Amino acid sequence: MGKSASKQFAQEVLQCHNEFRGKHQAPPLKLSSKLSKDATRYAESLASTRILKHSVESSRGSCGENLAWASYDQSGKDVTDRWYDEVKQYNFNRPGFSSGTGHFTAMVWKNSTKLGVGKATASDGSSFVVARYFPAGNITNQGHFENNVLPAQTNP
Repeated sequence: MGKSASKQFAQEVLQCHNEFRGKHQAPPLKLSSKLSKDATRYAESLASTRILKHSVESSRGSCGENLAWASYDQSGKDVTDRWYDEVKQYNFNRPGFSSGTGHFTAMVWKNSTKLGVGKATASDGSSFVVARYFPAGNITNQGHFENNVLPAQTNP
């Protein structure tokens, strides 16, 4: 994927994240070129092995991470919509981490300020997307989910 295509993809992922974050009373994320470089490097390594697995925590510093795989070339909106769709399983009355909602909660985590986006295509045409969040969300200490994953506000 060319540099301009990857920049366009990252912008689309950022814009979609920020629309969803706005609904959940979280400030907009800023795109970080360093996080995007790291995310791209990791996406390329996933594409070369064609195995979707999270990076070793020590290799990503204090960043959170969302991953996506598809057998086709995913758009930024596709990926973000799939992650956000987990909101349907999230119980705002019993906030906390669950593997079925971790992508959603990482996306709207109020204290995260920076986003990095990387995408790579494997030899079979499938695509791998890596999003990095700084500081990381999904902190399971008491009170963190209540303060960082807020219910969507409906427009009056």
